[in-house]
This record gives sequence, C-alpha cells and structure tokens, in this order.
Amino acid sequence: MRFPASLSLLVLVLQEARQASLPEERKRREERPQGAGDSNAALLPGDYALSLDNYDEVIDLGSYQELTDYGDQAPEVKGTSLAPPNRISSTQSTVAPRTPSSNATVTRPAMLGLPAAPTSHSLPTCLVCVCLGSSVYCDDADLESIPCLPQTTAYLYARFNSIRSIRAGDFKGLTKLKKIDLSSNFITTIDDDALHLLPALQALILPENRLTALPRLPTGIEVLDVRLNRLQSSGIQPGAFRALEKLQFLYLADNLLDSIPGPLPLSLRSLHLQNNMIETMQKDAFCDTEEHKHTRRRLEDIRLDSNPINLSLFPSAYFCLPRLPIGRFS
Repeated sequence: MRFPASLSLLVLVLQEARQASLPEERKRREERPQGAGDSNAALLPGDYALSLDNYDEVIDLGSYQELTDYGDQAPEVKGTSLAPPNRISSTQSTVAPRTPSSNATVTRPAMLGLPAAPTSHSLPTCLVCVCLGSSVYCDDADLESIPCLPQTTAYLYARFNSIRSIRAGDFKGLTKLKKIDLSSNFITTIDDDALHLLPALQALILPENRLTALPRLPTGIEVLDVRLNRLQSSGIQPGAFRALEKLQFLYLADNLLDSIPGPLPLSLRSLHLQNNMIETMQKDAFCDTEEHKHTRRRLEDIRLDSNPINLSLFPSAYFCLPRLPIGRFS
C-alpha cells in the first residue's frame, strides 16, 4: 500500500510543475523572431485562421496578373507596345537585337555550296519536262523557248507554253526527231534554217500561233498543220510544197490566205483551206491543164468553205479530182 501512495503523490507533483511552466513557454514563443522555427507560424502568426472572409487579405489579388504564364505572348505594358518574340528556325540567321530606331528583319541566307533556287530555265529538260523513252512532254511548262533536247528525242510535245520563236539551232543534231507539236504558243517567227535540215521529221504541228510566213521545210514531211495562225499568201514561197514529195495532209484553215498555194505535190490526200480570204483560183490549181488524162485519185478531201470564192466559176479546175471541193457553188 505504501508504493501506490508514493506513485500518486509523484503524479500530482509533475502536473503542478507542468502547469507552472506553460506561461513561461508561451511567453518564449511570442518573443521568438518571425521567420525562425515553424514555417506555419510565419505564414499564419498567432491564432490566425484562414477562411473565405479573409482570403483576399492573405493572397494579394492585385498582383495576380504578375503570376500569369503568357507563353509566347508578351504581357501588355501601358505606354508602349511590344511585338511577340520572333521564332527563329535552325536554318535562319541570328537576329540582331531590336533597337528603338530600326526593326530587325529575319532573312534566310543562302546555304554554302548550294545553288540558288532553280528555275525552269536552269534545270535540265527532263526535270522540267517528262521524258519517256524517245518522247519529251513539255506541255504547259511555262517555257519561253525550245528547251535543250536529248539527242535521242523522236517526239516533242511543247503545247500551251509561251514560246515566241524557233531559232536555227534549236533542233540542231536531232537526227531522230519525227514529230514536233508546238500547238497553242505565241510563235511569230521561225528561222529559215531551223527545220529543213531535220531528215526524219514527218509531222509539224503548229496550230494556234501567230505565224505570218512559213520557213523552208524538210522534204520528208507528211503532215503540216498551221491552222489558226496569221499566215498570208505572201508568206509562202512559190513552189514551197512542190518539193515535199511525201506530204499527205496540209491544213491551212483559219488564216489570211487570198489564194490557193501551189503547185501541190501528187502525194497530197487532204487540203484544208476553209475560213480564209480566197476569192479566185488558177485553172491549174489542182490539175495540169496540158494533160487532161492526169488524175489525182489521192486528193479526195478539199475544203474551201467559208471563203468568198464562188467555186462554180472554175469548172475546169476540178476535172482531175475524184470529188468536188467543199464550198460555195453559187
């Protein structure tokens, strides 16, 4: 019984001693300088409690804009305007700092060792055009002149471009060239020596251009199409077609011709002269008047419609033809 009584007495003594020390410890905490010790005491000194009523006192809402993350945008500053920062790629040069008196510009420098941006005039033909075997297709390629062609070229198609002339050396050395199609360009002149030295040329297609005269033509040509030009009778040399012993199709419609060009080769099968200004005709335009037995069995397609000529006035001009020309007979 003596031991429990002593223990109870010891507990009472300790409680009285702790109660006596509480005021002193509270006083030491109040005297402790701000910022030392517990971080929570620095944020909330004393018994300050955080609530919705005093939220704006703890966090200064007036400085909230300073904490905004603008990303790539510059914050708005009163009294001046700041442009958003320039983004510079790895291929662009370093930009000099912006000064109040001048604006820095970003330029892309030329890469060392590399040529400038290529154009259709500086690239090889088979990059500007399409080369398939012996055929070269340059349609609608924004050409202003005949490109340099491979020596093996047999067929050239350069339609719907802006070619204005054909020079003497444009087809030099192209001994295999069989067909040239330059439809729908702006060709006004062809050098006299540009075509006649092409030994293999069979077809020359030149409709919808601005030609007023024909150059010397190769003797092996079979198809000549010069429709929809400005061709005049004075622009065709006398006897220009006589030497073309293989010519079969001659298309001269929609020009400014005032007479039928001749003499025509015996190989001719089709002659189109519609929509010209032809008013008269020579008696030997188609037939040899001295040889009445002479016939042109191949020449079955002659068109003279939409001309001012009256075909009934020249009956002796058709006796050798298998069919009468198409046109006005009254």
